[in-house]
Amino acid sequence: MTESEIESKAGSFIPLTETMFLILLSLLESRHGYGIMQDAVRLSQGRVKIGPGTLYGALNVLVKQGLIERRDEQESEGERRKIYGLTPLGAAVVRIECDRLENLAASARLALNCNAKD
Repeated sequence: MTESEIESKAGSFIPLTETMFLILLSLLESRHGYGIMQDAVRLSQGRVKIGPGTLYGALNVLVKQGLIERRDEQESEGERRKIYGLTPLGAAVVRIECDRLENLAASARLALNCNAKD
């Protein structure tokens, strides 16, 4: 898939739910499920906690959509941990959603400042 095809397809996933956005954002660096949950808490400054059921359901959806992929498996304390990472399509979705959210916030700030002067 070319870069322009990736960008075009990425737009079809927008807007994202906050949970999906945090999962994808967390996967800018490959991680296992528990690491994703911890990073979502860090990224949201403690506001969002993703439970295991929500996380693993979302990971399955994101794999099927081609936004993330399983990269590896690690053995840790007798448990196998699946490592996930973004695909090029997933990275494009994160960039597009980030731009959309920045524009939305800028519009809100502009509106709030205009209303404060009235």
